[in-house]
Amino acid sequence: MTALDLHRELNTSSQKAQELANKIKASGVEFLYYQVVTLSGRVIAKVVPAKHLLRNLEKGVQFHRTAISDLQTSRTGELLGGGANAAEFTAIPDIDSFNVLPWDRSIGSFYCRLYEPDHRVGNGGAPLATDARGNLIRSHEAFIKETGFRMKSGCEPEMTWFGDKLEVHVRPGASPAYHLGNLELMRPIYKKVMEYAQAMGLDMIEGDYEDPGQLELNWMFDSCELTADRLMTYRLICRQVASEFGVKASFMPKPSTGSMGNGCHHNVSLWKGDVNVLAEPGRRELHLTDIGLHALGGMLAHAPGSMMIMASTVNSYKRFWDIGQFAPNRINWGMDNKTCTVRLSANGRLEYKLPDASVNPYLSHTLLLAGMLDGLRNKIDPGASESKDSYVDDSKSVGIPLTLGDAVTAFDKDEVVRAAFPEELAKLYRDLKADEWARSCGVVTDWERKMYLDYLP
Repeated sequence: MTALDLHRELNTSSQKAQELANKIKASGVEFLYYQVVTLSGRVIAKVVPAKHLLRNLEKGVQFHRTAISDLQTSRTGELLGGGANAAEFTAIPDIDSFNVLPWDRSIGSFYCRLYEPDHRVGNGGAPLATDARGNLIRSHEAFIKETGFRMKSGCEPEMTWFGDKLEVHVRPGASPAYHLGNLELMRPIYKKVMEYAQAMGLDMIEGDYEDPGQLELNWMFDSCELTADRLMTYRLICRQVASEFGVKASFMPKPSTGSMGNGCHHNVSLWKGDVNVLAEPGRRELHLTDIGLHALGGMLAHAPGSMMIMASTVNSYKRFWDIGQFAPNRINWGMDNKTCTVRLSANGRLEYKLPDASVNPYLSHTLLLAGMLDGLRNKIDPGASESKDSYVDDSKSVGIPLTLGDAVTAFDKDEVVRAAFPEELAKLYRDLKADEWARSCGVVTDWERKMYLDYLP
């Protein structure tokens, strides 16, 4: 049986399918979104009347192959991801990902895993190589099988809300962070986001106001593939809430110069059953076990090669150039040092600070698994922890790639990072990012006009 056959059998033979059908009928859901996450982290979907549920649990829905790369063309007009004549792929829903949209309870949704269509000669029914979500699920299963450890994670999804009534005034040299008045300004928005999020399975735990218009709302950590799904759901919720309030919700990494960037720090830990193997029971001072040190060593060793995924846009790198805004600029780690790439923020928890708000969480978590696995296999030493301010140049630590073009080059040089993905996915994503960088290099910006338009003679 192919992977597609096995997924179909799971969907149609399990008791869950009939239970779901009964739940949908009883709840009044009339339509279903079959959702696919593209390589850029966007969500695409088809809508199908709910009465066809059992049919779609088996047959799925079809998308043009290049939808996985947003039907993006290169600068030369080539449709990236297979071309206009490429075969479609089959999207099969994961039953456990079902949700009802709390803002319209007549609509339900699934996340799908992607497969080659049955009719393809040679690989019909195989997992689609460019499916980032399916690849994370398979990578995590392989990681657990080899190490016995499950990676759990929690994300810190900073984002900026824009609207006429959301502006705040900041005293020169001060920060609006944590101010109750600013949090109150956002009260209708954060209440609605949390309400919807909890209804869709996110266990919301805390949130704060950080910079003009910037909110960070967090939910409980879990197995990394579930955290990735929930981050995608959170983004969809924020878009919906913005629409309801007539404002704009942006996950742009660096919306303006001099402001805080929108990061998406990944807090990761490794678990064997109910035991966090990064911490020793009974020890109160900050520490890492040998397992934790080796996993951290792998994370740091492959941080430069991972930057194309962690900081995936041209704009992402403005976070690292605009120093003093709490984004890292050196590859290092520290005991509760907020200027480092990785911070041991609590016993058993490593805060990885390179990802930003635009990150595709399925790709980022896959690379964290690959880095940790390499560290565990080869007992990679992360070096001494850094206690000093990393913004002060330190020749002992390596700097991060500071443009998307540099990140593409670093990706090309890191065999472990590239091997974390199927070859087709690695090549397509690399081509998308190289094209994005090339396009940006050809754009004349407002900054250039101000600098040069009237400068000479």
